Amino acid sequence: MRPLTIAVLLAAAASGASQDPYFPKPSYFKKYFARTVTKVELAPPVRFEDYAAGGKLELSLKAYLGLVMSNNPNVSIQRLNLTLNEDSITRAFGQFDPVANASFSATRALTAGTTALSGGSTLNQLSQPLNLGVTQQLETGTRYTIGFSDFKSSTNNSFATINPTFNSNFNLSFSQPLLQGRGAYVTRLPMMIARSRLRGAQYNLEDQVIQILTSAEQAYWAVIGARENVRVAEENLKLADAALKRAEKELELGASSPLDIFQPQQTFANAELLLTQNRYALALAENGLRTQMGADLDPRFRDLPIELTEPVAPPPSPELDREKLVEEALAKRGDLASARQQLDVDDLNIRQSNDQLRPSLALTGQYGSSGTGGPIYQRQDVFGGGSQIVSILPGGVTDSLSQLFGFGLPTYGFGLSLNLPLKNHAAIANLADATVSKRLDALRVRAAQQQIRLQVVSAVTSIENSKASVELARKARDLAQKRVEAEQKKYELGTEQIFFVLTAQGDLSTAESALVTQMINYRMNQLALSRALGTLLEERNITLQ
Repeated sequence: MRPLTIAVLLAAAASGASQDPYFPKPSYFKKYFARTVTKVELAPPVRFEDYAAGGKLELSLKAYLGLVMSNNPNVSIQRLNLTLNEDSITRAFGQFDPVANASFSATRALTAGTTALSGGSTLNQLSQPLNLGVTQQLETGTRYTIGFSDFKSSTNNSFATINPTFNSNFNLSFSQPLLQGRGAYVTRLPMMIARSRLRGAQYNLEDQVIQILTSAEQAYWAVIGARENVRVAEENLKLADAALKRAEKELELGASSPLDIFQPQQTFANAELLLTQNRYALALAENGLRTQMGADLDPRFRDLPIELTEPVAPPPSPELDREKLVEEALAKRGDLASARQQLDVDDLNIRQSNDQLRPSLALTGQYGSSGTGGPIYQRQDVFGGGSQIVSILPGGVTDSLSQLFGFGLPTYGFGLSLNLPLKNHAAIANLADATVSKRLDALRVRAAQQQIRLQVVSAVTSIENSKASVELARKARDLAQKRVEAEQKKYELGTEQIFFVLTAQGDLSTAESALVTQMINYRMNQLALSRALGTLLEERNITLQ
């Protein structure tokens, strides 16, 4: 049997982040500056056409579960929840994103000269600063900043030697944590926590899908049980109708008292009532089935009759070893694996909290260079009142940049920065919370193990009970059938009243209903065992990739 494969995309967050457009690629502007689309369009239900034939839906259990996986919104919800965990990994990488900044401004100021050295009665000054920079944190914890600035200033000051003046500066600085936040392991803790939570979410996805399939399959067997109850009620109505017609004929021929007709009439009315109730119960069960597989969302298939092809009789169950099954469940259950994965998250949180208890000691350093350029005005008799310009040496921003990158005017330095909290209640409380959280999660793992053991043992006991109950119910049904035949012969020979025939027919209907109930319970208990073992996906040939 070709397994039914349900694809669940689990892209690695790092690769997903690398696929995002980045500056200055054209796709960067297309994605982040385009109009935001908030409309959500949901795809219609699919694949119903594959199972529609003769004006009805013919569904095996495998086909039905395939429709559930394709159309049930709860399955899609679980997949999207997994996507949120993937986004958390991408978000954790954000601390390493480089950030570029740029600024430019222009300011003109007119001021009155107040002294003989002001350079004029009214000073007209224009300032135009330009700043460019990039900052980023590396995985080692090092944070660096590269900056470039150019300041252009022009004035009508008669004492100005360089006008306009270009002052250029280049600066490289860094800060390296030596205690708190030191090393790649510490800086990568948020990504490690996010990845660990993603693995836990993957385990939880499997468990949630199993729960959804369990509810869906329960709805499937509920419809089959309701259908069988309708069949039993129809057969019971036929027997009651035949008995009523025979009693009416006997009354017509004078072979029975008029008082004897009320019993078969009451039996027939009760049979009609039971059939009506069972038909409505079947309709309700079918509505639940349509909801599980999404047929209620498609007007073409919303009211289409459903024919389920699985037999009501359960397959034989092998002998069950409780302890072996418990060990299998403890190894395969997704919810237990998710709980164990949370312990890894707790370990990482404890390490992160321990790091926050350390003092903040950082090594800082910087290196810079500067340059100045612009036209040089050579003057004479500056303080004699004339301030005559003798010559002008041409220059500009290129002179400033040439001097800057000649590194002839460097500025450099190193330092240590210590931040030592005398008390650190917040960090102490965070570490205590992380420690308690791990203990809580360890207890949750133990509780989950106990609950799984109880579920498996209870499911095995229920299967054994159902196995015996089906055999006994089948035996009771056979005996009830023989009793009906015996009472019918007695009635035909005139040695028995019709009351005993009707009573035997009612008991037969009850026995058949009990057999249907026990067989459906057997199916439900087998399903519960598969759910408890965590093997439902494997047994139903459904693969999450």
